[in-house]
Amino acid sequence: MLVFFWYNTSLMAEKKSRQKMSERAVSDRIRDFDEVPLGFTVEQAMEEARRCLMCKDPKCVAGCPVEVDIPAFLDYVVKGDFESAVKKIKETNSLPAICGRVCPQEEQCELKCILGVKGEPVAIGTLERFVADWEVQNLKSKTQPHTFKSNPIKVAIVGSGPAGLTCAGDLAKLGYQVTIFESLHVTGGVLTYGIPEFRLPKKIVNLEVDYVKSLGVEIFTDVLVGNTYTIDELLKEYKAVFIGSGAGAPKFMNIPGENLEGIYSANEYLFRVNMMKAYRFPEFLTPAKIGKRVAVVGGGNVAMDAARVSLRLGAEEVYIIYRRTHDEMPARIEEIKRTVEEGIIFKILTLPVKYHVKEGWVNEAECIQMELGEPDASGRRKPVPIPNSNFRIKVDSVIVAIGNSPNPLVPKRTPDLKIESWGGVIIDNDQQTTLNGVYAGGDIVRGAATVISAMGDGKRAARAIHNKLVFGVEAS
Repeated sequence: MLVFFWYNTSLMAEKKSRQKMSERAVSDRIRDFDEVPLGFTVEQAMEEARRCLMCKDPKCVAGCPVEVDIPAFLDYVVKGDFESAVKKIKETNSLPAICGRVCPQEEQCELKCILGVKGEPVAIGTLERFVADWEVQNLKSKTQPHTFKSNPIKVAIVGSGPAGLTCAGDLAKLGYQVTIFESLHVTGGVLTYGIPEFRLPKKIVNLEVDYVKSLGVEIFTDVLVGNTYTIDELLKEYKAVFIGSGAGAPKFMNIPGENLEGIYSANEYLFRVNMMKAYRFPEFLTPAKIGKRVAVVGGGNVAMDAARVSLRLGAEEVYIIYRRTHDEMPARIEEIKRTVEEGIIFKILTLPVKYHVKEGWVNEAECIQMELGEPDASGRRKPVPIPNSNFRIKVDSVIVAIGNSPNPLVPKRTPDLKIESWGGVIIDNDQQTTLNGVYAGGDIVRGAATVISAMGDGKRAARAIHNKLVFGVEAS
């Protein structure tokens, strides 16, 4: 009888439709930098959480790089106990409001959800965002003292991006004296300088950083490790060092005209927009000259961000130029959808081969048509040029969004730190580098990757550092 009851409740959960998060109307959102998705209401959140089957062997947890106990926090949401829900998440994830917005849940926890086998998975990411936002709105006046058992061991973190913040937060919870060194004058790394306000508001990043600081983590800005201090110098004071300095070196295609005025790397472009306050135009004057016709080269989330930013800065025509088709684009499906909704023009199976100049400024992108051949190393079908298919697109500016390479400064100033031929720091399974006591993770290891993968690296590194310093053994 009990089995029959469980089976029926499972079927009931599966038959419920997934709640849809509301978004701002296109006509409104393209005029400013305010956030586009609006999150769940209390009623939606509780209804969506009820869809969870509460599996005895939850595959969704295995799909989460930061090991959130998803069924447990969803059970609290069902009961309306949102304070307990966010506490449960923060046991393993110090940045839930960020993850709920930019983590590709559809490729992680939600991909493993059993409901997704025959229908739609539970909206785990949106529910994570909901409880994190609920905490901000309802627990502002509450102080939550942290009573972690303190120890005198000091650990240094290089970079305050997602990898560094996660590693710092996990180590602080274990009682370590953690110090983050950030090269910029503000914290957050790529979360602050690389992701537009309409996708990840700066106030959210600042609140998450404040939470990590509340754990006892000390953060020093304007400290460029590699110049201000070397890794060897840090090791004289700290028992371990984690390098999470990111991927700040933009990639280019090395085609004729790519060094013309009016051609930006996406890294530079978004840095100008985010750090020089273009997202608060007209309060701050736009610090990037783009004109009326903008072409963005690439098909990832950064390309979508750059295109949507350009629209909000006043461009009348914005193109996404991508050498494969929509199906091969690495950007999240929801970000592609929003980009299409906002009127961005997609030039798929198209590759720039040369840029042309007029009066010292780029004015045309010469492109060639492509067709898809056999799969390449990435598993996607390789784009092949179609002979004699060249054509030109009128442009006032071009933004190249084809990826970034790991920040080279720390490796160059650390002779014994071994790197891959493409610049990534070499690590073992425990995130340890070729230097004893030095660990690394995030984009400095992977090249440009996702926020959640960087956070997973930070978590593994924290566990490895703890096991090595306390037990003298490797984490694995």
